[in-house]
Amino acid sequence: MQLDPIAEWSKVGLKIYESTVPIGATPEYLAGHYILQSPSSFLPVMTLAPQPNERILDMAAAPGGKTSYIAQLMKNTGVLVANDLKKERLKSTNANLHRLGISNVVVTNYDGRKLPNIFKKFDRCLLDAPCSGLGVISRDPSIKVQKTWDDVRKLSHLQKEMIKAAIDCVDANSKTGGYIVYSTCSISVEENEAVVEYALQHRYVKLVETGLEVGQPGLTKYNEKRFHPTMNLSKRIYPHVHNMDGFYVAKLKKFANGEKSQEAISTAHDEAEARHVQKEKQKKVNQKKKAQKTKKREQKEQEKAEKKEDGAAEGAKKDDGKKKDKKNKSKSKDKKKQQK
Repeated sequence: MQLDPIAEWSKVGLKIYESTVPIGATPEYLAGHYILQSPSSFLPVMTLAPQPNERILDMAAAPGGKTSYIAQLMKNTGVLVANDLKKERLKSTNANLHRLGISNVVVTNYDGRKLPNIFKKFDRCLLDAPCSGLGVISRDPSIKVQKTWDDVRKLSHLQKEMIKAAIDCVDANSKTGGYIVYSTCSISVEENEAVVEYALQHRYVKLVETGLEVGQPGLTKYNEKRFHPTMNLSKRIYPHVHNMDGFYVAKLKKFANGEKSQEAISTAHDEAEARHVQKEKQKKVNQKKKAQKTKKREQKEQEKAEKKEDGAAEGAKKDDGKKKDKKNKSKSKDKKKQQK
């Protein structure tokens, strides 16, 4: 079996190049010494940074790869609730947890949007939301023909409802946490920045650093859309740049419990609009200044060129004058000779 460390940003991941035996059927695998998952799946858990003895919620947990990594970082202490809507998928979650010897996990089968009515006061929550999978086309090319923009819009609406529920499940007064991590395996703006922007407008949360050493900053603008300036604290992973599945990760800090009032939401909209207007004004001012500088530079260059031309013309006149003087002198000399 040939393997190497996955990258500098991970201390535990290994990448396997080739193996003479199925890597999902080795004695070590069956004994729970390792689990198989893509490199990008490490990132949301690393961003969540779970601590021992905390209460943590994994809202869309199946098949359990991220759940097991969270339990590992919690050192099998505290309480970890692994929830998923699809009961069939939870079978593989249970199998993985038993194989790995994890004992601090409670597996539940609820609609994530209804969890705030059942569970609350969590220290941290991971929402690896259901998405279009546009970041994993390299592994599943059929996504290109199976998914439509209508599907993306519907998923975006679901994700907005789920992120609100995830925030409501977390306690802003937690001594060690109060964090929510939102992630998808999609690279579409509608499923990522647009969802986080919605959360910022409707709940008392703010974006904070992910702590990841890999990835590009989230987008603060896309076509005609404008997002909160702190959106660049989130991270985007691109397959062609980072050599792994496309992914998006954002980390939110909850600073107050409850929902924002309609007035606060309107204020947030107005502030966002004001920021956009201010940016556009500044952009126009900068463009005007640039145009003025360009005009001045062109005028100076033109003046220099004109001076150069005038100098050349003046020089030519002087040369002509000198030639005429020489001619006149030679003529006068000739006349004097003739008179003699």
